[in-house]
Parts: sequence; structure tokens; C-alpha cells
Amino acid sequence: MDRSVVGSRRERKQGIVAVCGVKNSGKTTLLAVLLEELSRRGLKTAVIKHDGHDFSCDIEGTDSYRLKEAGAYGTAVFSDNRVFIHKTGRKETLEALIGMFPEADLIFLEGMKDSCYPKIEVIRKGISGSPVSNPEGRFLIVTDTDRTGYGEETAGFEEIDRIIEKILEETAD
Repeated sequence: MDRSVVGSRRERKQGIVAVCGVKNSGKTTLLAVLLEELSRRGLKTAVIKHDGHDFSCDIEGTDSYRLKEAGAYGTAVFSDNRVFIHKTGRKETLEALIGMFPEADLIFLEGMKDSCYPKIEVIRKGISGSPVSNPEGRFLIVTDTDRTGYGEETAGFEEIDRIIEKILEETAD
């Protein structure tokens, strides 16, 4: 099958893949390259990133920031091309967050190493040496280390086409 052009959303189920690994292992870097290529191929993608700490997502000085700081539970800013929603969390489930992207062909979860979702683990020389994720669902290790010692399927960071093929196989109907 020619994967350079992906069929309509009706021809493909929504895929979910976690990209996990220890801090600074290259998860975001790998995702950025994958997203660029998947978008080029016509797939609509989304990313849900887990952050173990609290974070700020609005820009100080903007109207929405001022309104949120004044006590609004949530704010939304939209235009013809963009939507930004900021609301106080209520310990939303991952499933609820996934439900916010019904039009996505592929949703990547950055982090979620303990989940049972299909997952790619990133192992970077000098940062980590062995897998730290729940092995259930792990279908690929992406690494810049010697790939023979893992006993699992591996790919190098430069093998983007191969990584994408594995993702598409894993998320196929």
C-alpha cells in the first residue's frame, strides 16, 4: 500500500500511540520529526503531553490570561483557524482528553510510560540505558545505542520511514 497519501478518515480507525522514555531522552524531538512527516503524508495528528508538574499555558498580559487570573474557571479564544481553551483541571481522564480530538487520525501521548497503550520507548545514549516503560503494548524501541541488546524490535532515530511504517501497522484496522 502506498503510504505517501493516506485515505479518508472513514477508511482508517483512530490510532493512539504513546511515546515514552526518561526525561531528556528525545521524545519531543522524535515526535516533531514524526509529526512533520505524517502531516506531509496527509494524516491529521494530535499530541497529548503529560506533565508531572503544574504548568502555565497562557501568556501573561493577554486578555484571556487576565480573565483567568480574575477568577474565570475557563477561557476560550478562537478565530477562523485556531482554538485555545484554558480551564482549571478536574483530574480529567486520558480518555476524556483523547475525546477532544475526534478528527485526528493519530493521537500521540507523550509520556504515559505505565499505560497499556501501544508505545514506542525512546532510549538515548548517556540519558538512559534500558527500557523503563510497561512492556505491555511496547512495539518499538527507538535508540542511538547498540540495538542488539534489547531483545525487542528497535530502530534508530534516523529511520523515520521505518518508524512510521511500524506506527501505521500497529494502528491499522
